[in-house]
Amino acid sequence: MVAHGFTGDVDRPHVRRVVDVLARYGAVVTFSFRGHGASGGRSTVGDREVLDLAAAVEWARGLGHTRVTTVGFSMGGSVVLRHAALYPGTVDAVVSVSAPARWYYRGTAPMRRLHWLVTRPGGRLVSRYGLRTRVHHRQWDPVPLSPVQAVPMIAPVPLLVVHGDRDGYFPLDHPRMLAEAAGAHGELWVEAGMGHAENAADEALLDRIGDWAVRPPRGGREA
Repeated sequence: MVAHGFTGDVDRPHVRRVVDVLARYGAVVTFSFRGHGASGGRSTVGDREVLDLAAAVEWARGLGHTRVTTVGFSMGGSVVLRHAALYPGTVDAVVSVSAPARWYYRGTAPMRRLHWLVTRPGGRLVSRYGLRTRVHHRQWDPVPLSPVQAVPMIAPVPLLVVHGDRDGYFPLDHPRMLAEAAGAHGELWVEAGMGHAENAADEALLDRIGDWAVRPPRGGREA
């Protein structure tokens, strides 16, 4: 199960590339989050997207898939963490790539631009017509469970956290917070030279993620 990042959708080439590589390791189900591409509704930037993922996982189970691993990138990475915490017993493993650990982070220029996109009327227009992503104008109320708060609730489901050491959006304290919160059931890969999310995940990394998703995880280490 692949959960794309903000402004992604199933028709984006970088999302299709991820799906194509992971399909070497098993059946892959993917979808567009609300407000993205041809999907209806408006994006809540990671909040109600948990409902979208829950519906997709339920659909995959209905097709007869007995093992489901969710693989999320950036916004999708935060969604797979919260989904596994809020819907216990529905997935067998979780992979979170380039995800934030906490909300409202503005410590990098890309994140300051993203906050402008989602909080300002002009930014939402740019997002709608320039990025094919329709963002809801309402602020979170209540503020959803943060990724780092969700992680301890995932156990004993195995968790893999993947992050690039050149991620321009979220520095390394984010994945390390997630891995620390995961404890023994989590594994952290810090990837040398990698940037952010799907565009930065090369074929070799995606192959390793696919292999991890189908093997018994070792857990509890940083690579």
